[in-house]
Amino acid sequence: MGIELPKPLAAYFAAKNRKDIDGMLSAFAADAIVHDEGEDHHGRAAIRSWMEETTRKYAVTADVTELAKDGEKLRVAALVSGTFPGSPATLHYNFTLEGDAVKRLEIG
Repeated sequence: MGIELPKPLAAYFAAKNRKDIDGMLSAFAADAIVHDEGEDHHGRAAIRSWMEETTRKYAVTADVTELAKDGEKLRVAALVSGTFPGSPATLHYNFTLEGDAVKRLEIG
């Protein structure tokens, strides 16, 4: 990745590309929320289940192409490849940080 990401985002995307669930999860706050495919996943246990399911189902890798910052909110564009219709596709990851942890992630 040529774009310098904040520490928790860099850790998340590096782990995502390794299919490392523990590494991805370590970027999130204990009470974080992930919104993806029309569903909310609250807290680390639910987020872990979502990560395990989507990693198994889609085998995604993400190449970050853009980063926009607005205070604690960050919008990341990534070219995502995997086993899903329309792959590869550019997806937008909207992160809200709280300190050094992801508080909220919305994917679209």
